[in-house]
Amino acid sequence: MIRRFGAPPHKNQTYRARPGAYALLPHDGQLLLTCQLQPEPDLQLPGGGIDPGESPLPALHREVLEETGWKIAAPKRLGTFRRFVFMPEYDLWAEKICHIYTARPVMPLCDPLEPHHETVWLPLADAAAVLGNAGDRYFARVLAGLA
Repeated sequence: MIRRFGAPPHKNQTYRARPGAYALLPHDGQLLLTCQLQPEPDLQLPGGGIDPGESPLPALHREVLEETGWKIAAPKRLGTFRRFVFMPEYDLWAEKICHIYTARPVMPLCDPLEPHHETVWLPLADAAAVLGNAGDRYFARVLAGLA
């Protein structure tokens, strides 16, 4: 059974499964995050949807590059969680199945490619407290040894 974070699903709402790959990217006591600025600022683990026919690891590399501009290496799976949300940018009610990895940020290649995203570095313990969803916060706490 996959652990759920956040609100339970609405009883009369249909949700579409949306698998995604997300990364905890620690370096020198800091964590590389992305801030999605619209519709309102939200600190997130870099990552996103796995496209049809795509495997999780290529999706992880692609999404981290799109949202932070960074190249990563040595991803290792940490766990999975799910959450039920409305995604306004897609007009979609989704059951997000979030595959969480740790990886090493290697180097910045460019500015974030995804519109309305900016790269943020925070101390690991601070990130564990302020990430925008409970699942991301939980896995940051696990990485920091706080959970």
